[in-house]
Amino acid sequence: MIARRPASQRPGTRPSRVAAGSPAAARRRPVEPGADGATGATGVVGPREPCPCGSGRRYKACHGERTRPAPVLRPFLGRRDEPDLVALRELVPSATAPLILAADHLAKHPEHADRRITLCTMLPQAAPALVREDGEILVAMQTALPGLDASRDIAGALLAALDAEPGNVMDAPAASSPRLVEQRPDGLAGLPRLTDLLDPAPLEITVHPGFGWWLPSSDDDSGPNQEVAAMLERANATVVPTVRLSAVPAAYWCHPSDRWHLRWALPLAAPAGTAMDAPAADAAADVARSEEALLDALARLAAAERLTVGPGSRFVGFFRADGLAVPVWDLAADTEAERCEEPAAALWLAYRAALADPTPLNAQERRVRAGLVGRSLTLR
Repeated sequence: MIARRPASQRPGTRPSRVAAGSPAAARRRPVEPGADGATGATGVVGPREPCPCGSGRRYKACHGERTRPAPVLRPFLGRRDEPDLVALRELVPSATAPLILAADHLAKHPEHADRRITLCTMLPQAAPALVREDGEILVAMQTALPGLDASRDIAGALLAALDAEPGNVMDAPAASSPRLVEQRPDGLAGLPRLTDLLDPAPLEITVHPGFGWWLPSSDDDSGPNQEVAAMLERANATVVPTVRLSAVPAAYWCHPSDRWHLRWALPLAAPAGTAMDAPAADAAADVARSEEALLDALARLAAAERLTVGPGSRFVGFFRADGLAVPVWDLAADTEAERCEEPAAALWLAYRAALADPTPLNAQERRVRAGLVGRSLTLR
């Protein structure tokens, strides 16, 4: 639902007239700006009136503008497995990965050295994290109310779980929720990121067919009670069959309803001037310098009819998620994940060669590239 502005603030409407000397007129009367151009009492100027600083702009667009922190475009920037983290947050319904805390964090908090921590896609009721009775911590990528930075939200939930008693569920607001960030003098910068807390080694991800891992292992065969079993059945019914390919990084086969797809989160270099761990030397050729270079490579492959992941597959476009491009292919009916492995590996080699091609795009490749951009979608 799109919020509507009050009629007096919508374009094409006229502000209502108010009687001189009335309380409403007093509230809307301009005041003199201070030494820095700002008003001494910003609440007495109407938002659509000229700013009293003399800029000629409306007050709401000048000194009356309320600035808010912007969402972080690439929350997992700095991790070599950034594409897989994006996939766990946006593409994969049920997966887990054991976490190892960074040496710097353990040096400051040696009491956390023996904690068992599992990163997962989603927890019951979309909780941010929970601590099992045996002390194991589960922290989720997908939550009900995310904030401005998924990395800081997950880090906040993890730190809260590390300090919580067994049997607790973390239900605090997201660490980077706009309301909390606006109250902090240091804003987002003062919040730890997930990349600050974890060992830099890539995650070992396991994709599951359901949410059976929600239940802790038991020594007896009693199984869950009726209420828990019903909840688990409802959750499992929502899971789209998904498989992570082994031949290439961050590519996921899925089978929603009567369709078959391959979705592949492609790595992207950090923007110039960004502090991050450099990728391994042998992986540098896999990483596009920018989205423009990535699209050029895809256009070269598409123009040469090589943008395919097997017989009957069709490239349908790409979407952007957490700052990365995720190309999508329709697969032929009944295509199993194993049949995508060899074609995906061949495409990966061709993509690397296309990234390294320094020649400008020809006319046909430019037309294909324009079509790729036209079929793009950005997830918010």
